Amino acid sequence: MTVTASETAPRAGWRFMWRNPLHLLALGFGSGLSPVAPGTAGTLFAWASFALLSAWLNAADWAVLIAAGAVVGVWACGRTARALGTDDPSPVVWDEIVAFWLVLLLVWPAPWAEQLAAFLLFRAFDAGKWLAVGWADRHVKGGLGIMLDDLIAAGFTLLVLAVAVRLYALR
Repeated sequence: MTVTASETAPRAGWRFMWRNPLHLLALGFGSGLSPVAPGTAGTLFAWASFALLSAWLNAADWAVLIAAGAVVGVWACGRTARALGTDDPSPVVWDEIVAFWLVLLLVWPAPWAEQLAAFLLFRAFDAGKWLAVGWADRHVKGGLGIMLDDLIAAGFTLLVLAVAVRLYALR
């Protein structure tokens, strides 16, 4: 009987997360440990943390945080995925967090219904892996691939929102 790397790799859990600061970040400070829909839990964490931190951060601060978060995220998500023995483990949600922060940066302070629409669109593009999101997910590997498909999902979310706003304005 042959034992594969994924059979000997650790499972994502609280102990695993606290072993390494990169794991803490990649697992979204624990939001990725949700037993149900960790990507959605990570996106909800992004929404809540954006609302909370926006009391202290302006748009320029957010832009720097998002850019730095994306760069560090390539490293953290890649290292955590390797430690878990899989290409893109579902508990790794830093990619959802950074990508949804980007969406919120460009729509904040929109009314609650528009934020909800952004959340639903982002989750649909991320989970559905449509168009370039799916291409990036299939063809770009490692930490860059983990981050890239979500950033593309954020771009499509913003594009759909911009078209919707424009069409609404034409009414």
